[in-house]
Amino acid sequence: MYFGFKDVTIGFRGRTVLDNVTMDIPRGKVVTIIGQNGCGKSSLLKTVSKAVVPTRGQVIYNDKPINAYGPKTIAQHIAYLAQVHTSPPDIDVRTLVSYGRYPYLRLGRRLNADDGRIIDDTLRMTGLEGLAHRTLRTLSGGERQRAWIAMTVCQQPEILILDEPTTYLDISYQMEVLELVRRLNDMMGMTIVMVLHDLNMAARYSDMLYVIRDGGIYASGTPQEVICGEMLRTVFHIKADIARDAAHDCPYFIPLNIIDGTVG
Repeated sequence: MYFGFKDVTIGFRGRTVLDNVTMDIPRGKVVTIIGQNGCGKSSLLKTVSKAVVPTRGQVIYNDKPINAYGPKTIAQHIAYLAQVHTSPPDIDVRTLVSYGRYPYLRLGRRLNADDGRIIDDTLRMTGLEGLAHRTLRTLSGGERQRAWIAMTVCQQPEILILDEPTTYLDISYQMEVLELVRRLNDMMGMTIVMVLHDLNMAARYSDMLYVIRDGGIYASGTPQEVICGEMLRTVFHIKADIARDAAHDCPYFIPLNIIDGTVG
């Protein structure tokens, strides 16, 4: 397995949230995990950063448990961006992005000219060059989220993990962030795994979807394979019309009404 989760079980206070979940993430694809609130989507991603420790199972990278690698080695290959970020309010964008180089610094070494070039390239790639010296508190929500993503990109990872990167953002900023995600995948071949709540956005910007329900994987496949009336009824308890977005070659749905937890 290149990257993924093998036989992962997660529980909190005696309640099993995920039970024996295996998820094989294909190299170079954008993969999105969807499901109802509280189904364990974010908890699964948090096992990568060790913020959540599974009761059973492992996170796998290059056929080995990630625990077999040192923290700096993992940080040079896998970047994780949590849903909630904390930083000094007066930090500027370039300084934040520069933190992405820290996994490459040995004891006593400071950022050098090569690091500076990588930071500048990252700012250009993420459309932040003109905002480099602005403080985070002066940015829009979309700009701020792009800055945090740029920090992870500056790590030069193969794999980028994003936990609900569009939460609390207006629709235009959601699109701004997801266009960046798609660009990183297209330009750099980066494998991206994320959790999204907006199913239509997930269908538009993802190569593959995983659907979690009742502690396990209910469905997986391309958006065309996964977004269907039966899935929406069973997992999200809604009846919907399914249509095709010809401009982006993906399905989308229009919700019609709520179903009381039954398929029909």
